[in-house]
Amino acid sequence: MKLGIINSAFDQAGVDTATGLEHIARIGFDCVDIFTEATTITEAEVQLIETTCQKHSLPIISLPVVSCGLIDFNDPVRAYHIQRAKSFIDLTARLGGKNLLLVLGEYIWQREVIPPEAQWEWGVAGVRELGEYAGERGLEIALELEPFRLSLLNNLPEMIRFVDDCAMPNVKANIDISHLVLADTSPAEIASLGNRAAHVHISDCDGKVHGDLPPGRGIVKFTPYLQAIKALQLDGAVSIELEYSPDPEKIVEWVEEAYTATADLMNQVDLRG
Repeated sequence: MKLGIINSAFDQAGVDTATGLEHIARIGFDCVDIFTEATTITEAEVQLIETTCQKHSLPIISLPVVSCGLIDFNDPVRAYHIQRAKSFIDLTARLGGKNLLLVLGEYIWQREVIPPEAQWEWGVAGVRELGEYAGERGLEIALELEPFRLSLLNNLPEMIRFVDDCAMPNVKANIDISHLVLADTSPAEIASLGNRAAHVHISDCDGKVHGDLPPGRGIVKFTPYLQAIKALQLDGAVSIELEYSPDPEKIVEWVEEAYTATADLMNQVDLRG
């Protein structure tokens, strides 16, 4: 698998797009995921991403999008978010990516008032439409598990149930290692995904709350998870997800630390290649 990073690590620290991508290439990453807003990005920014990545031989793998409105109880809201996600799919295709990393929302009002089954069905219907649209462009949808109590996809069995309900070959799961830890999911359980996985996120945490830290800064024991991921024989990328560096002025060192730690972990299990 390739070793990548979501470029939001630099963006959130105030580093411009081109400089962030140049750092990513210099540090040694094999690929990159691009965090942006597809409905407002300018043509100039798209061209900047294209030319910078081409110049540094940095392939783009994934575009993440958070789309909580896909399970909203208002029809026009869901319709808007489907169109917005399609804009992301179009941009992913233009940039030569492999998947749209899709984050769904949470059950509203503590799963009361609105039947949770209805929100589930709205989510499945929306993702099916997006899966069909992505499939026509040769892309996959990678759904992210969010380890929060009311998240629609907050544990591995629910992820598998959702992917199976969508019943589309290009709608799959993203494996986020720290999210699995926070959801009390063991490495052995990853095998239950079978051929349902499409992408991997890696970061550390304290075992209690969402962290997105460089590996080694928290408590996650990565080796068993990476071994389980290797057994799935994915043809994709392990992307580092770093959010909100505690010292933005040292963001380069923060990313370099994450790169070195992750590269070492992947090499230990012979996963990078």
